[in-house]
Amino acid sequence: MDKVLELKGIKKIFPGVIANDDVNFDLNKGEIHVLLGENGAGKTTLMNIVYGLYQQEAGDIFIKGQKVNVKNPKDAIKLGIGMVHQHFMLVHNFTVAQNMILGHETRKGLNLDIDKAVKDTKALSEQYGFNIDPNAIIEDMTVGQQQKVEILKALYRGAEILILDEPTAVLTPQEIEDLGVILRNLVKQGKSIILITHKLKEVMSLSDRVTIIRRGKVIDIVNTKDTNIDELAEMMVGRKVNLVVTKKEAKFGSAALKIENLNVLDHRGLPAVKNVNLEVRKGEILAIAGVDGNGQTELVEAIAGLRKSSSGRIELNNKDITGKSPKDAIEAGLGHIPEDRHKRGLILKYSLAENSILGIHYKEPFAKGIIMNYNKVKDHARKLIANYDVRTPNEDVAASALSGGNQQKMIVAREIEKDPELIIAAQPTRGLDVGAIEYIHKRLVEERDNGRAVLLVSLELDEVLSLADRIAVIYDGEIVDILDAKEATEQKLGILMAGGTLNKGSKEV
Repeated sequence: MDKVLELKGIKKIFPGVIANDDVNFDLNKGEIHVLLGENGAGKTTLMNIVYGLYQQEAGDIFIKGQKVNVKNPKDAIKLGIGMVHQHFMLVHNFTVAQNMILGHETRKGLNLDIDKAVKDTKALSEQYGFNIDPNAIIEDMTVGQQQKVEILKALYRGAEILILDEPTAVLTPQEIEDLGVILRNLVKQGKSIILITHKLKEVMSLSDRVTIIRRGKVIDIVNTKDTNIDELAEMMVGRKVNLVVTKKEAKFGSAALKIENLNVLDHRGLPAVKNVNLEVRKGEILAIAGVDGNGQTELVEAIAGLRKSSSGRIELNNKDITGKSPKDAIEAGLGHIPEDRHKRGLILKYSLAENSILGIHYKEPFAKGIIMNYNKVKDHARKLIANYDVRTPNEDVAASALSGGNQQKMIVAREIEKDPELIIAAQPTRGLDVGAIEYIHKRLVEERDNGRAVLLVSLELDEVLSLADRIAVIYDGEIVDILDAKEATEQKLGILMAGGTLNKGSKEV
């Protein structure tokens, strides 16, 4: 087979860390090759070198047998390499067509030729079966559609080699299926694709070959048809991984969270949460299942004090927190693992030590009045890093320097260590590898067994079914049904999530 990309002996060193240690990798024409590894294994770093965002200390890159020097993304694009990053690089108040030509503007004389951009975008979208409106504004689109725009943008710039970093981390099950179809179509049209991921289900369904990286080194290269999920998990983490959540029978206590007739508007002023009534008891995990964009975000933000409700009541630990601030919610006993770790979870330019006390930074022993006790702050951070297996050289490193999974572990550690009555876990394992997922699942079940109430919001049906004691399904802002987890199946949840009902006489959606 023709090799379109070869990496030989790639080495990349950051202060205190060897991110890539003598890595060899190759990509055949017309294949989907997965780069699999734990958070912080060096997958994204390796592909950032291919895309010209980093420069390697040693090793060579070959495109179609020719040695190349990729100094920046402009060089990569000229060589036919496109990259779709985990956190999208789109201008939110621009249209699809405007984003498409950004940096490659089409002109008519001195003016921008937007009509040509719209026409070209439409033609490209139709060619690859993307069904994207060139005039749609990015911020009005779903995450899945935004990802398609990112892929189209790379194709518009002439990408023959497409690198997708954690492409399924933010997608619903239906969108993941759509992405699979798109990738197969791209391969049929002669493109070659590298997927960076640690979602083993997707590895098995989407890829032809898998290269496993652990702590910066290549462990093995296997054909997907010759392996299985358990084998990949073990190679990736270096030990056997228990992919099934084991938990005892729940011992329910009193209600920690009571929500009555709650209504919340979205950022456009439209109803997002409609007359929701819900209770989460101590000693249980109540999961909210639903397709993304059905009011989950607004519901969580209203509970956490990040968004005002238009009517209704929220009671936490017998205290009315309706319309109160995030500080009031924390004081009442809330721990919040937010769905967007960069927007809500961390201050990226702050150190891990500083991030470890967010929300309790004004309390003793960390502060006395306006004076911070940095020795205590650092002691606290070191304890969290050790207890929650956060991979970092030390607590002084900026949060931005950590991999996504290690950032997430730091947030989970901080929120659980606040000793809350209610933990909201919104997409707690988004972008995490199997080892980290296993660990966070175990911690959430431990908190439930310790008598905490856990409100889990997840798009991953596997996660919902394995962790929850009860499952509330949300559709178009309403709780349409609450099922006992023992009676729930993927099919039943799928029907409810699409707006159907489980009544025998009703029409299934």
